Amino acid sequence: MDDETGLTLDGRKGGTPGTLADQAMLDKIDRLFACNVGHYIDLPQIVVVGDQSSGKSSVLEGLTNLPFQRDSGLCTRFATRITFRRSPVQRIEISIIPGKHSSSQHAEHVRRWAPADVRNLDQKAFTDIMLEVHKVMGLSEQVDGGSSQTFSDDVLCLEVCGPEQEHLSVIDVPGIFKKRTHGVTSKADIQMVKSMVHAHMENPRSVMLTVIPANVDIATQEILEMAEEVDPHGQRTLGVLTKPDLVDKGAEQAVVDLIEGRKHQLALGWCLVRNPGQQELGDPATDRHALERSFFLCESPWNALDKERIGIPALQVRLREILAEHIRREFPKVKLELNKKLKACKTLLADLGPKRETLAEQSKYLIDIATRFQENVALALAARYWGNDAFDQQPSLRLATSVVLRNEVFSKTVEKCGHTYCFKAQSAADSGVEFGPDDAPETDDTPFLYTRVSKPNGDIEDFVREKEALSVPQDGHILEWLTTVYDSSRGFEIGTFDSSLLALTMKEQSQKWDSIALGYISDVIAIAHGFVTDLLRHTCPDKRVQTGLSSLLMDGLVERYKRAFAQVEFVLQVERSGNPMTLNHYFNDNLEKCRQERMRKAMSTKSFNDCTHGTVVCLDAIMQNHPMSNIEHIIQDLHDILQSYYKVARKRFVDTVCMQAVDHCLVSGPGTPIKLFSPAFVAALSPEQIDEVAGEDPHQRRKRKQLQKEVEDLETGKRILI
Repeated sequence: MDDETGLTLDGRKGGTPGTLADQAMLDKIDRLFACNVGHYIDLPQIVVVGDQSSGKSSVLEGLTNLPFQRDSGLCTRFATRITFRRSPVQRIEISIIPGKHSSSQHAEHVRRWAPADVRNLDQKAFTDIMLEVHKVMGLSEQVDGGSSQTFSDDVLCLEVCGPEQEHLSVIDVPGIFKKRTHGVTSKADIQMVKSMVHAHMENPRSVMLTVIPANVDIATQEILEMAEEVDPHGQRTLGVLTKPDLVDKGAEQAVVDLIEGRKHQLALGWCLVRNPGQQELGDPATDRHALERSFFLCESPWNALDKERIGIPALQVRLREILAEHIRREFPKVKLELNKKLKACKTLLADLGPKRETLAEQSKYLIDIATRFQENVALALAARYWGNDAFDQQPSLRLATSVVLRNEVFSKTVEKCGHTYCFKAQSAADSGVEFGPDDAPETDDTPFLYTRVSKPNGDIEDFVREKEALSVPQDGHILEWLTTVYDSSRGFEIGTFDSSLLALTMKEQSQKWDSIALGYISDVIAIAHGFVTDLLRHTCPDKRVQTGLSSLLMDGLVERYKRAFAQVEFVLQVERSGNPMTLNHYFNDNLEKCRQERMRKAMSTKSFNDCTHGTVVCLDAIMQNHPMSNIEHIIQDLHDILQSYYKVARKRFVDTVCMQAVDHCLVSGPGTPIKLFSPAFVAALSPEQIDEVAGEDPHQRRKRKQLQKEVEDLETGKRILI
């Protein structure tokens, strides 16, 4: 025994020491608390709770032989973790763990604090240390209602080691109270203490040592209600009744019923202790353990209770057993949860990307994003979707497929609906145009198709074309229309028509090309813009950087989109307003076929089958074919020429728009919008732009620092658990 320290725990030797394995696990849990792991995951612990008048401080003094103050009206003003550990060398270590929400300055300040060499913790030494701790934590030196805070969420750690110590670790938290004391506590203090106590109690790995006076009705005790809220089945609540010497005559049986488990049953049961009274505390010669032994030996009905449920020595043994068993059960779960939490923190830290404080760090960060962006662009253009899981998760990133499908829709739309009138050898039914039930407008029986098929994109809808309806070509009226046009445009030609008539009729026949082509280019722009937006979101998970990059890119993207529109309008101008022109031999082929087909239909009624020569027509029948006027011949020729030229021009138009406006301007050309965001783009940014986009805001810097601290602490904890 070392009388100078005042720390030999009388009565504690009656307990059975735990196994070496238990001792090692207990030691590791204590070390986890010391390196702040308890801030991030729930650790097994025994927490002592009660209200300020419950006798909690006296119970702790009995358990630890530490002279807890009881005359300040505040008792405990911060959580205190008290650990006793067997060691060949007698030593006392004292430190402060900063609260979870402490500022970095305060945390560093309290971590640096260390008391002078502490060799004993008698009344004076303990009081001096507590006063010093109050200053370090920023608490008021005296409870005078000054500007300093009254309570702190920092944790004072006391570790007492020696050859005669048995392992015990408990956490003492401030006692709850309902009424404020003028000049001492406030309503805010009441709630702060309650929240602090509740935070320790709701830890599913906390065993709650719930201290309640035996001379009051337990139904009125708020601390017991709080325990029942977080532990409704009483699996981790150990009840401790105090002040049996103050129980009224006739009320003892209610206390006995609790101790013996007949009322308010708890899985860990109830214990009864007798604390010294005020008069006994004032006598330096008082031996609290002797007083308690005498009380439970002589006083009825307490002397008839189970000896394992009464007195501080029995409570010490019970606590060591509970703590060892609890840690043995929870230890594997702690290891699993720590590894899971560490992995999650590393993932969050990785999502923040590298540190970005200097211009070089910020530039490298953006260049890395741009490089990954263009790598995915190359995969998307080559349709190598197996190269990145994002293509499976985000269909909008399958750029090549989306564009090819839209190209086909464009080609079919121009083929089936691009002309105003069906040619004579063609009808709407012959063209194969089909209309779904949703294609028809509510106010008209004429079926419609639409110029756009993609969903609107709010970022670009201001300058792209809106969705327009397209009616099917008119059937059976083309010769009437051509006659009307000819009659209103004829000049002094004899037996022919002016070449400008072909340009005029071609412009009228292709009038829907504008809407179809501009709707098509609008859809591909929407596809490209959605691709850029979604790929940027994939390659840059930081939403703030996403927003900044999107803002910087938008002007360049719009410029490229407008360039594609201009190319479409140029092609439309050439095809619809320029001189009809082609060197394609298919024009002559088509024209010859049209004339032959017209002749075949005219002679079909005058033909007959000959076994030797097949279908034949008499020369006289040809000569006697019903005569047509000169105008009718001209209209027929105009029809055939227009039909032949339209077919050649249509195919040329579709290919030109697809290759020049879509492929070159929007998809694979050197100046496409999908190639705008690149390392070269980043290199051209000013330092101010780079800092604005890539620089971390204060919140993100704090988050990074917090995550780095968590990873550091959890890595330390992981090494402890190995």
